[in-house]
Amino acid sequence: MKQIQSTSAEVAVFLRQAAKTPVVATSGRLIFALDATASRQPTWDRACQLQGDMFAATAEIGGLAVQLVWYRGYGEFRAEPWLSEAADLQRRMSSVQCRGGLTQIGRVLEHAARETRLHRVNALVLVGDCLEEAVDPLCHQAGQLGLLGVPVFVFQEGNDSNAALGFGEIARLTRGAYCAFDSGSARQLRELLAAVAVYAAGGRPALEEFGRRHGGLIRRLTRQL
Repeated sequence: MKQIQSTSAEVAVFLRQAAKTPVVATSGRLIFALDATASRQPTWDRACQLQGDMFAATAEIGGLAVQLVWYRGYGEFRAEPWLSEAADLQRRMSSVQCRGGLTQIGRVLEHAARETRLHRVNALVLVGDCLEEAVDPLCHQAGQLGLLGVPVFVFQEGNDSNAALGFGEIARLTRGAYCAFDSGSARQLRELLAAVAVYAAGGRPALEEFGRRHGGLIRRLTRQL
């Protein structure tokens, strides 16, 4: 699989894929899964600062409930309560310190499937930089999640080719989307998170309206949908 670079053209592809995903809702439930292993601390800190934009972007279209999920260390995995206030989510994120360990993406997918069987989940966002698990079992789990109608939007930091292949397959099998970004693209990550949050809360029409109203990169990209 060709590595996707963090360019405006590739982000446009990401948003175009998001718009094709057939989910429409009046309010959204979004699982926000983050790799909290040792290499992730800089991006974790950045995500703490940016996550408020997800809530702000959806305030006018029914709001957003977010569940923070993270993994780190030796098998440590945590799913936080569902939250609808940015300040509450930021407090929980700020209390987490990244620790060395292996990825647990399979547990993220398993949790998302279990959660959506209880209450409808509109989207799963996964932010990470590597994938240390066997890809075939993850693809099986992703296929099951796809059957449940939960798209996975994967943001990969860096250019690990094995991770790109696995992340791309997870996104494809769930009818989600994949995009890579670099460590300096905080603005791009902010806009991507806001765009997916808007999608989770209101589907494709809300995403297109968001682009028209807020202009900038989002407006330029949504014109290509």
